[in-house]
Amino acid sequence: MPGLYKDEGIVLKTIKLGEADRIVTLFTRENGKVRAVAKGIRKTKSRFGGRLEPFTRVDLMIYKGKGALDTITAADIVTSFDSVRNDYLRLTSGAAVVELVEKISEERERSFPTYSLLLGALEALAAGGANVVPAFLVKLLSISGYHPHLTVCAGCSRPDGLVAFSPALGGVACDDCRREDTGAVRITPGGLALLQRLLADDFGQESDASSTLDLTSALRGYAEYHLDRPLKSLRMLVATG
Repeated sequence: MPGLYKDEGIVLKTIKLGEADRIVTLFTRENGKVRAVAKGIRKTKSRFGGRLEPFTRVDLMIYKGKGALDTITAADIVTSFDSVRNDYLRLTSGAAVVELVEKISEERERSFPTYSLLLGALEALAAGGANVVPAFLVKLLSISGYHPHLTVCAGCSRPDGLVAFSPALGGVACDDCRREDTGAVRITPGGLALLQRLLADDFGQESDASSTLDLTSALRGYAEYHLDRPLKSLRMLVATG
């Protein structure tokens, strides 16, 4: 129904619209992914100022009309997450996090677990937490219906000899089963143990840089396989890792 509503949201991305406006994609607490127009935001004296930058957590007043796009009528910053935008590694990590949320979420499908997880990831990035991106990836994929097999081979249910991570099979694989998936990547026992901890625990699990990069790359392949679309920000993060 058309009308004004209030919500809290995190800005995922913005794109230009006309000479002065932007389309802002947000993930909101109560309404899921919402696309809305911020009118006049690109004008020098815009009432929005810098309140609708990517990663920003905002209190919103939004008007839902009859069209596909809502209209943002007011926005107040709750958390700016400037430290994420002002550091290159945190910026690329944050971009990978919000891109996955944008790609995996249906419009107006409420998911408080996704909102809470996104907020937790940005808070962890702002605090300089370790392994935030791979932890976020495996947690979000799990709650979104793409839970990977991590304790037995996804192909034959063998509980030992797990040497690879297979997007096509849906998780870890033994040496025989990994040959069925050309996209499978090698994973060490330590890498598997880290992946299991990342899924089970809060953000902040420490590991060496090589293990982090390997896990991020494996989870990128898993996410792209199941979403059937590329994740550009995640590819950039892996390439520069």
